[in-house]
Amino acid sequence: MLDQTRLPAEEIYRTYTGYRDVAEAIRSMVIRGAPAIGVAAAMGVALGINHSAAKDAAELRADFERIAGTLSQTRPTAVNLFWAVKRMRGVFEKSLSHQPAGAPGLDAVRTALVAEAQRILAEDIAINEAMGRQGADLMPDAGTILTHCNAGALATGGYGTALGVIRAAVGSGKKLHVFADETRPFLQGARLTAWELAKDHIPVTLITDNMAGHFMKQGEIRAVVVGADRIAANGDTANKIGTYSVAVLAHENGIPFYVAAPLSTIDMSLASGEQIPIEERSAAEVTHLAGVALAPQGVPARHPAFDVTPYRYITAIITERGVARAPYTDSLRRLFAE
Repeated sequence: MLDQTRLPAEEIYRTYTGYRDVAEAIRSMVIRGAPAIGVAAAMGVALGINHSAAKDAAELRADFERIAGTLSQTRPTAVNLFWAVKRMRGVFEKSLSHQPAGAPGLDAVRTALVAEAQRILAEDIAINEAMGRQGADLMPDAGTILTHCNAGALATGGYGTALGVIRAAVGSGKKLHVFADETRPFLQGARLTAWELAKDHIPVTLITDNMAGHFMKQGEIRAVVVGADRIAANGDTANKIGTYSVAVLAHENGIPFYVAAPLSTIDMSLASGEQIPIEERSAAEVTHLAGVALAPQGVPARHPAFDVTPYRYITAIITERGVARAPYTDSLRRLFAE
């Protein structure tokens, strides 16, 4: 994994050989972004089962439950994590049911899980590219696009969701410029989005989070496109903290606000965003930056890592199978049925 906590100062790749290390990498945001977390979780399951010393099916199942539980407890909001573990569970059960109970038959289970994790990675990249094609037509032929947090190749298996839409639009010949919100307090926009776009030679300007409204009012922003960590059946969308504020500002200024996310990020079991669990991270990530105190000692801080944007502020949700518009309860269901 490219260590996202060290960018942009250092490009350091981490190699993990155990599921506990993968879980810690997810928890500590070495790897982040809902689709990327899902891919990493699948690989963590495969690693854990491949290193299992189980001698029979019962022991292997016990190991699977422990591995799945450890990975599932890392980040509560991003639904791709749970989607990936569930998918790996399905392959595990199916493969195990077709093998002898003894140790020799368990090797086929291990092989099947490795293959499935690699398949999830390959599918994610293909899904992002398809999403980019779906969303490119929604972008203006020229002008500035605002994005919040990082929803690019770093946050996925590759290519990106929101940045994938921008990449595809630029690739089709559109002359786009990107404003990247810094995205306090973890600075994903400043450290990651700006780094990605600069690497791709896509014009990017960094702004602080509280500048978005000013530039919208000045008419400098043509559209907003963001990723998502979980989308409810009615279209309510959980994304990095600050997204809700951007959506309200876009609505006030008549600017289209798009969400780009794979179908695996849509949780049809939740009727609305009120049911989405919101991760609360350490207050130290607000009071300190790179170990340096930004606030007086002893002053308390809060750090909800995500907020929920109500569906009424979302112009459209871009997926790999098409673009959904309100009423989302109907349009999202149709996409799943295709």
